[in-house]
Amino acid sequence: MSRGADFSYSPLLPTGADQTEYRLVTDEGVDVVEGPGGRRFLTVEPAALTQLTAEAMHDIAHYLRPAHLAQLRGIIDDPKASPNDRFVAMDLLRNANIAAGGVLPMCQDTGTAIVMGKRGRHVLTDGTDEAAIALGVYQAYTRLNLRYSQLAPLTMWDEKNTGSNLPAQIELYAEDPGGQPDAYKFLFMAKGGGSANKSYLYQETKALLNPQRMMQFLDEKLRLIGTSACPPYHLAVVIGGTSAEHALKTAKLASAKYLDNLPTAGSMQAHGFRDLELEAAVLELTRDFGIGAQFGGRYFCHDVRVVRLPRHGASCPVAIAVSCSADRQAVAKITPSGVWLERLETDPARYLPEVDLEESPVVNIDLNRPMSEIRAELSKYPVKTRLSLTGPLVVARDIAHAKIAERLDAGQPMPQYMRDHAVYYAGPAKTPEGYASGSFGPTTAGRMDSYVERFQAEGGSMVMLAKGNRSKQVTDSCQAHGGFYLGSIGGPAARLAQDCIRHVEVLEFPELGMEAVWKIEVEDFPAFIVVDDKGEDFFAEVTRPNPVFSIGRR
Repeated sequence: MSRGADFSYSPLLPTGADQTEYRLVTDEGVDVVEGPGGRRFLTVEPAALTQLTAEAMHDIAHYLRPAHLAQLRGIIDDPKASPNDRFVAMDLLRNANIAAGGVLPMCQDTGTAIVMGKRGRHVLTDGTDEAAIALGVYQAYTRLNLRYSQLAPLTMWDEKNTGSNLPAQIELYAEDPGGQPDAYKFLFMAKGGGSANKSYLYQETKALLNPQRMMQFLDEKLRLIGTSACPPYHLAVVIGGTSAEHALKTAKLASAKYLDNLPTAGSMQAHGFRDLELEAAVLELTRDFGIGAQFGGRYFCHDVRVVRLPRHGASCPVAIAVSCSADRQAVAKITPSGVWLERLETDPARYLPEVDLEESPVVNIDLNRPMSEIRAELSKYPVKTRLSLTGPLVVARDIAHAKIAERLDAGQPMPQYMRDHAVYYAGPAKTPEGYASGSFGPTTAGRMDSYVERFQAEGGSMVMLAKGNRSKQVTDSCQAHGGFYLGSIGGPAARLAQDCIRHVEVLEFPELGMEAVWKIEVEDFPAFIVVDDKGEDFFAEVTRPNPVFSIGRR
């Protein structure tokens, strides 16, 4: 029998030195005590974990990393960026400036709270770490203007909102973070449904592992992400993995920049590494999609991370994940010197240009007019036309659509409000005192695709407003019934609440909370024609793969 290789160990993901800039949250609740053998132990009180978590969830709902804001400004300054790229980037910067006021969160979908912690062997707690962290999540979501999105399964078919945004996803590991036995390090994330739903796993084979096939594969799969998760994206692609779930988790961590300091070359220790050449090639690939920052251009992605992992010889998982324009994550640490949280940007106004962008042509649409007149006006313009909407909108999304469909099944008519008004797919965050609305950005349109043909046949949903691309069945229905799908910018929910939404009232199903049917009054609400009454779909062309021959050459 042949002898195996000599023992050699490396972490699967050697993350390198921590270069984060931190701010001190508190120096209370931590102490250093002497232990056996002259060892020193860091003690951490549950209250310190709770305070850190609450502070982290606040910060990531309102602030962004300086590097992310600089990338948005870079789009504005790039002469190769399309007017739509620059318009979206400018709106996202304005949104960041409003959110940084600490009242309106940057996105209405304030996400599932995800916390990963790594506790060194010389860190002592009372053993209730997960509960203390969950309490911090609870405090943040119940005290701030955030949205409750978690549904408790009461039976296999019945669910109810928990009213607290709990449970959180909390994962705690026993390991010395960065080789520090007396440190407790964390990654805090808030993951909304839009970007979470754009996590993909593909089970491939060795045949994928050549430059030509890889680029063909990525050209096809990355286009499928579309815009419903609110680009520009931080894109992560992971090739390989000791299991499918490890590949997916690595992709999520990479999209959060948590793995930026991985090695950039492989070795026989079989650790993961970043492939910088492939990252550059994939970024250039996405530049040529034509999708851009939601409505055409170059900036589908801010940047790309490609991580190569070891794999079983019979498996080759490929995982893809994105972090969206609400790039919500922060790292933290507890050390003998105190409780520390990543310093995010509290003054995003410094990234705004000194002069406003030259506005591209915009068509004003009066939503107070009869639906037939609104449709006739929209019919004059091609897809990608930029609009400014003023007047009433009906707001309805998943559960409301299901309830309306049940009425139709029972032989009841389409509600008149769905006939008379454009329907906005959205669900608001909590309304702060003195505001007409909480953060109120668009929901992913594709979740309502299955209802469109039936609703339009009954005279409803003739003009729809949401984010992201739609299926062909929606395009066909709009052509058959004379309908339109308008794309709203995904991301600037705080700006829409402050600048565009003037009044909000519940029309029906108040028991559904944010899933109720609402009527809102908007002013200068930005949108684009994405699908028209002639069967044209802006996204149909840009989501069609092109031939790709090799990395960096087509």
